[in-house]
Amino acid sequence: MNSITRRSLVLAGLGTAGAGALAACGSNSGSGSGQALVSPAGSAVADAEKKRAGTGREHKLTLTAAPATIDLGAGIMPKTWAFDGRTPGKEVRVSAGDTLVATLANQLPGKTPTSVHWHGLALRNDMDGVPPTTQTAVRAGATFTYRFIAEAPGTYFFHPHVGVQLDRGLYAPLVVEDPKEPLGYDDEWVVVLDDWLDGVSGTPDEAFAELKHGMGDMGDMHGGGDSGSGSMSHDGMSHGGMGGMGGGSSASASPASSGDGMSMKFMLMGATSKLLGGDAGDVKYPHHLVNGRVPADPDVYTGKPGKKVRLRIINAGSDTAYRVALGGHRLTVTHTDGFPVRHQQVDALLIGMGERYDVLVTLGDGVFPLVAAAEGKGASGLALMRTGSGGKPSATVRPKELDGKIVTASQLRAADSVRLKQAGTDVTHRIQLTGGMAKYDWAINGKPFDMADPQANPLRITEGQRVRLDFVNETDMWHPVHLHGHTYQLGASGPRKDTTIVLPQQKLSVFFDADNPGQWMLHCHNAYHGEAGMMANVAYRA
Repeated sequence: MNSITRRSLVLAGLGTAGAGALAACGSNSGSGSGQALVSPAGSAVADAEKKRAGTGREHKLTLTAAPATIDLGAGIMPKTWAFDGRTPGKEVRVSAGDTLVATLANQLPGKTPTSVHWHGLALRNDMDGVPPTTQTAVRAGATFTYRFIAEAPGTYFFHPHVGVQLDRGLYAPLVVEDPKEPLGYDDEWVVVLDDWLDGVSGTPDEAFAELKHGMGDMGDMHGGGDSGSGSMSHDGMSHGGMGGMGGGSSASASPASSGDGMSMKFMLMGATSKLLGGDAGDVKYPHHLVNGRVPADPDVYTGKPGKKVRLRIINAGSDTAYRVALGGHRLTVTHTDGFPVRHQQVDALLIGMGERYDVLVTLGDGVFPLVAAAEGKGASGLALMRTGSGGKPSATVRPKELDGKIVTASQLRAADSVRLKQAGTDVTHRIQLTGGMAKYDWAINGKPFDMADPQANPLRITEGQRVRLDFVNETDMWHPVHLHGHTYQLGASGPRKDTTIVLPQQKLSVFFDADNPGQWMLHCHNAYHGEAGMMANVAYRA
């Protein structure tokens, strides 16, 4: 199947070569609302870019998106799409304030449009890579040049924002270094996690086509419980209430009970996790990768005992949260989603799709497994850290640290240097996460995002406001919710993040300052939930 989805059909007619081509970004009145929205190509966006602290240095590169046969190790050589023939793509590393000049050359087959989204960066709106809101999709055979100042140091990555292309091989890490780096360490290791099916069990488009049929008459999996079912603390964080999903869950329903003969090639059944509040995922993946390698033939980092190493861990997956631990070691968490937190020593991390964590570790002597357990799915990814002699651990090794002290974002606190200043809330938007597996009708506030009219039903904000978003998960599944162009703070003193896990039947309040004008996507970073419609436009008033 070609990559022809609801979204790409809309975009195919919009493709235009060259930089600066925008779609549906004229007056942006917001579906007859009478309130004009800031255009991604407008003066407010250009003025905001001028205020960013730039070094004047440019970092130029070309990203060629094209079919590729990649080596996952152990003789597994799937055909996929990748940047410059490798997955993950080549790491991009710049210094804070540098201007990134990246030319995307689209050589994908079948007239497939694409784009590049710079995940987590607070950049200028017209470079965010989100067709059709901030640009037209880049047609096959065409190019588009992204040019922006990478102002905030941190661990990021980039990937397409068209259809379910994220679940192919089109992604790579992006590191923005701090010229005044306060951490002391001897080396870095960038660790990219991914769930993989492309070219093995089928394509992501085939998986999405199957998922869209839903669970048919197998029972209502909509959720729709009381949004206040989780206990709320004074800081707006949700605590407790992480029980199972109860009857009729997609995790426990039997495919044989449907009686409609529907395909179950890609739909995952029976995956549950207490950490995730029930259903762990929708999609069957034959492989889980660490730095593009399967556990039978893992990536190996070589270091020396006693050295301190910074791990920059990125979950580039589409449907899988990973529980990550390094056998024989404890991890000191220093950052999440690029922003510093109060240091906390832990045994393991839970990382949802789109999240990033930086940790420090002092290396022991030997060979140690870095395991990314696919939470609730009974599988894992593996890499090795070698500092001395020792045999290679089993591909299915499960270090005891995975069951030790596990940290999630709600247990972290922002470093003093990045905590939001106290201020009254100017506007609050209730973000109801709705839908379910029965009809696969994932949405925000009950309305799937309309790619044909991206300015319909915007969540309006005004520059200079302190904004509160109340994420209310009315579904029976967890969702990693990602906001483009900003970082929000969890509660009154939680970490600064751009992507955070919202558990089923829970409420989570986050805050951010409206300081980056434009139109910005807010969506579930499960690639299939987002494509089904769990997405909204957070738009600045003109």
